[in-house]
Amino acid sequence: MELGAESVNSRRKGELHRLVDALPEERMEAAERLLKLLLVEGRELPLERLGERLRLLERIIDSLPDGVLAVDREGRVILWNIAVERMTGVRKGEILGRGEYACAVPFYGEPRPILVNLVLGDGKEREQTYERIERKGDVVTGEGYAPCVYGGRGLHFWTLAAPIYDEEGNLLGAAQCIRDIGERKKMEEELKYWSTHDALTGAYNRAFFEEELRRLEKGRSFPVSLIVCDLDGLKVVNDALGHEQGDDLLHRAASAIAGCVRGSDVMARVGGDEFAVILPKTDGRTAEEVVERIMEAVRKDNAEHPDFPMSLSVGVATAEDASRPLQEVYAEADNAMYRDKLARGADPHRTVVRVLKAALAEKDFVAEGHTERVKGLACMLGEAVGLSRTYMDTLRLLADVHDIGKLGVPEQILFKPSRLTEEEWEEVKRHPEVGYRIALSSPELAPVAELIRQHHERWNGNGYPKGLRGEETNILSRILAIADAYDAMTSARPYRPPLSHEEALSELKRCAGTQFDPHLVEIFVKLLTEKEEP
Repeated sequence: MELGAESVNSRRKGELHRLVDALPEERMEAAERLLKLLLVEGRELPLERLGERLRLLERIIDSLPDGVLAVDREGRVILWNIAVERMTGVRKGEILGRGEYACAVPFYGEPRPILVNLVLGDGKEREQTYERIERKGDVVTGEGYAPCVYGGRGLHFWTLAAPIYDEEGNLLGAAQCIRDIGERKKMEEELKYWSTHDALTGAYNRAFFEEELRRLEKGRSFPVSLIVCDLDGLKVVNDALGHEQGDDLLHRAASAIAGCVRGSDVMARVGGDEFAVILPKTDGRTAEEVVERIMEAVRKDNAEHPDFPMSLSVGVATAEDASRPLQEVYAEADNAMYRDKLARGADPHRTVVRVLKAALAEKDFVAEGHTERVKGLACMLGEAVGLSRTYMDTLRLLADVHDIGKLGVPEQILFKPSRLTEEEWEEVKRHPEVGYRIALSSPELAPVAELIRQHHERWNGNGYPKGLRGEETNILSRILAIADAYDAMTSARPYRPPLSHEEALSELKRCAGTQFDPHLVEIFVKLLTEKEEP
């Protein structure tokens, strides 16, 4: 006996409601509005009209960006939307009606239970293949990875599966929604990576380093050796040359250290200018060999960057067993690093000076040979007035770096081919104060910071920046001012030719007692006059 239109409509209504109930929660509201359009309360639709509405529902399901599939109680595929077709490359006509886990093959390359089958009570052992699986009543959600999707590129997905019941509560099948979360997963992996790594150098960060120390304390990796490396002079490079140059030094240091350790070792940036290495199953002698390799890597790197060298201070310590905390061993290595820095005291000093002189040579039009000439003249005058060995060492350092404040003066002013405006001259007059601040930021240069600030003061108190008078200005700065002025007058400038030796000496004598210390000028003129005589 044929079914009447009324019974067919009632049956289709139930099927529609069951499909809607199986949709993810965020789709429910839209689907319920759709049902109101499809099935008007109190009015039966002709069979052909109901067919049109069912086709409309199918088109709407196909328009969903998430993949949607459904199986009946026997596991045969009864729904396969276009989003699933795009993921798998399998057309719905090829898979509808197929059972025996056929819907899993395009995802996993083999017939196996998937989430809709788990909802139907089949394949419980497969729950462990999903991440973050969770049950809320009959609905199961989880995350997973399907390796065969998108032509073998694979898919990280979030998925939801729910059973389909008829009006009497009989189980008819199950539906599953599959959402591509590849971008989210990629972002999560990046966040996870950068939570343990230093964003600038790519080395591990301090948090990971300390966690690894705690883990190794409980393990069987003894002896454990720790190496601490400090990048000398980084602060002064950042202050004088900018953080871009400082970052370049950090990259080079990280690369040099990382190239000398094993893949199983942990190399971390544990501070602004400090790196540390954990060497599991490594005794003290082997750790010292690693230190030698690191120092050789630094030497090779500096050979490639002669104008911008780096210097590392290094310390090492070893824990033979678990009898003391590894944090204590780390503190021992850190102390050894500081002893190394003090023992090599002159090396960081020379490195910082070389970097600053190279930067000035690149930026300042008078720096080519200017610094060495000024140093020679100043030392000649310093020896003539009987300075001690310590004062002479300080004078040499002052001559090397007295112009570092010019690194803070705009290049268009330093290279201007005509005379400076009043505003531009005020900008230039800031350079002793800028140089003072730069020098204070470096332990190697701090002893000459105040001398740098004073090297443009005048004997009569009309200098800058503080207007010091007479012997209120340190003798080293007064000596440097004479040597600096003589070399500046006898060197070509973009806006004037150089003065002759005699003209420069005459100008020094004219300014003695106003700009320069008259006693020092007298000695300086006598020295250079005697030097010029046959």
